[in-house]
Formats: sequence, C-alpha cells, structure tokens
Amino acid sequence: MTGATKAAIPDVEREIERELIALVRRARRDSREHARLVHPELQAAGYGVLVTVAKHQPTRACELVRLLELDKGAVSRQVSQLEQLGLVERLPDPSDGRVQTLSLSPAGEERMAAVRRRWHSEFRGRLASWAPEQLAGFAEDLRRYNASPG
Repeated sequence: MTGATKAAIPDVEREIERELIALVRRARRDSREHARLVHPELQAAGYGVLVTVAKHQPTRACELVRLLELDKGAVSRQVSQLEQLGLVERLPDPSDGRVQTLSLSPAGEERMAAVRRRWHSEFRGRLASWAPEQLAGFAEDLRRYNASPG
C-alpha cells in the first residue's frame, strides 16, 4: 500500500462515518414521522414495537423483548400504550391458552398498511434515478456491511 493510499483510508472512513450518521438520523426522523402518521400520540419507540408486532404476529411479549433487545419493562410500557391507542390486541395463544399473544388490531392493520404504502412510495422516489446495477451494488454493499462481525 502506498503512502497516499494509507492517508486516504482515514478520509474514506470519516466520510463513511458521516454518511452512516446521516442515514441513522434520517431513519430516526422517518420513524418519528411514521409514528405520527399511525397515531398522533405514538412515539418512535412505540412505532418500533408496533412494526415488530406486525412482522412477527402473533407474538408473545417475551419474544418482543428478545427481538428488540430491550428490557421487559420498556416493552411492557410500549405495548400498554399500543393497546390504549387501539393498535394492538391481546389474544389467547392457541397452543397454550394461559399465555397471551399480541397482534395488530384491525385499526392497527389499516394504519400500518397506509404507512407502508407511503414509505414504499417515498423510498422508490429516493431511488428513482438510480440505475439497476447501482441499486444491486448498494444492496450488496449493505448486505456485506450488515453481515460483518462486530
């Protein structure tokens, strides 16, 4: 590796770091906005729980704790709010009636579907000018980054 190449690596690392920070900020901003679209009183953290319930329904609260890597109390508070807002419902687990599972309520399904449609439209708009090979390369780079250890 030449001296010029070694010097360029920290510059590239800093640029990647800046862009990753911008990506995380955008994701947080989008999450807050999507939460408000679902319900004006819903916070971003609750939206994250709602998205996870939607993806894994029916699911138990202990499974949400594992999937979200949050403590039981935090998940419990978020689920309680989601229930109060009428977005999720508790149902008996068909395999063990003593246990309850969480699923989206009909209102939750409707609101999440609307947010998903809006998100997909926004996402497609952001990528509309990208060539197919650029999209494929970006997807591969993200996949490789997310699969890397640490």
